[in-house]
Amino acid sequence: MNRTLENTQAIGVFDSGIGGLTVANAIINHLPNEQIIYFGDTAHLPYGDKSADAIRYYSLKIVKFLLEKQCKMIVIACNSASSAAYKVLLDFFEGQALFVNVVDPLVDAVAKQNYKKVGVIATKATTRSNIYKHKLLELQPSLKVNSLATPLLAPMIEEGYCNDSISDAIIEKYLSDPSLDDIDALLLACTHYPLIRNNVEAFFKNKVNIYDSTDVVAKVVEEKLKHFDLLNPANKKEHQFYVSDYTPSFEETTQVFYNQKIALEYCPIW
Repeated sequence: MNRTLENTQAIGVFDSGIGGLTVANAIINHLPNEQIIYFGDTAHLPYGDKSADAIRYYSLKIVKFLLEKQCKMIVIACNSASSAAYKVLLDFFEGQALFVNVVDPLVDAVAKQNYKKVGVIATKATTRSNIYKHKLLELQPSLKVNSLATPLLAPMIEEGYCNDSISDAIIEKYLSDPSLDDIDALLLACTHYPLIRNNVEAFFKNKVNIYDSTDVVAKVVEEKLKHFDLLNPANKKEHQFYVSDYTPSFEETTQVFYNQKIALEYCPIW
């Protein structure tokens, strides 16, 4: 580390919008002494339809903001940003903070099992990157990995459609794709998707193992902080939640992802 880090510093978490609050919530539940500073780039959501270069630019700017807030760790709570920008962020901000993405913990959890065929559902950007397939095959060359872009799911969830006939129809349409036939496991490779995990499990009648990035990422955050002796012994600071564009609907929707209503602070870093 080039910069001296203190265990009382916050953990920075960012996403293209407010879906990453599922990861932030898991970290808070797992590590209640840690302070979270969250940034949702609501001005540019969704990242799933953006180019890799655009996602890297947004991510660099957001991480610079979180480092100015003295964060000891940055959690990239967005699969599109994790796949497009993680390596660039490591190179650009080397030694300034610890970094965790949401792809590697999910890959590691699945690779420990002896599956023959797994499916991945994600945004267009994550699917286009093929990052899950590449990383899984590095660890298990004989594994068959089928990825499916499911672009309607994130906006559907943000609009509050999670447990009704509309969401059921969209979920069934995607999960009925032949590429997901006979899978042993399914990776929910978007931080919005934990909110429809029960729907997905019901579709597969609990015969397919479902993985999402919430708890596995929280555990990796704990392990990494413990390794560097940076676990906070006693948090006295309030969590902070920033967005790059504010509307009342964003604040109302946070309760869906975070289990309680939180106040969003408008921060136009652009």
